[in-house]
Amino acid sequence: MNHYDVSQRVAVVTGGAGGIGQGIAQRLRDGGARVVLWDLALPEPARGFDAFVEVDVTDEASVQAAARLTFQQFGAVDVLVNSAGIVGPVAPVTAYTLAQWQQVLAINLTGVFLCCRELVPQMQARNRGRIVNLASIAGKEGNPGQSAYSASKAGVIALTKSLGKELAATDIRVNCIAPAMVATPLLAQMTDAKRAENFAKIPVGRAGTVDEIAALACWLASDECSFCTGAVFDASGGRATY
Repeated sequence: MNHYDVSQRVAVVTGGAGGIGQGIAQRLRDGGARVVLWDLALPEPARGFDAFVEVDVTDEASVQAAARLTFQQFGAVDVLVNSAGIVGPVAPVTAYTLAQWQQVLAINLTGVFLCCRELVPQMQARNRGRIVNLASIAGKEGNPGQSAYSASKAGVIALTKSLGKELAATDIRVNCIAPAMVATPLLAQMTDAKRAENFAKIPVGRAGTVDEIAALACWLASDECSFCTGAVFDASGGRATY
């Protein structure tokens, strides 16, 4: 398997202890990067990376502390992959509690904001960096029964576009990936009916794989991604129409 060259890079992957995040982290490591996992807990399969920092991406002080620890150990961060996320309850808007709504937006959107805000200044100081945010096709289409998730991912898309434009005159590139269904344990949070409904929308006829998402993320994290910024890269098996 070929890998994009990310040697001599320090990469932070939020939500890197499992699912898509772990797949991206492994691919970055295989490409030569030193990989730091930021997550709430480190499961056994995620061992073997360069460092693990316990962090709650919804908590400003926790993110600041994680950044300090990472800078102390590695000096700088070249790549930030924001993949921490949850699906949240599958329910109509009228059945959502405020606490449920706020939790999904806090993890999926505010967490991206806090991590970007904390790590971008040192990228600017060195005029170098790549940021890859994990959005979702739900952020484009708005899945029924997933209002909080859809709204949070739409927010990630807009944040990516805004930050990409703010940093366009630098050598920092900010992009996001909008997958459709991907075969990860996160799908277990969906009901069987919701999984079947989403699967039926994919013309390719299957869920994406973690490796497919990771390959795209690693290109976005490499120097070969030089002209694209503030962009949304679909990984939807043909589901996306714009």
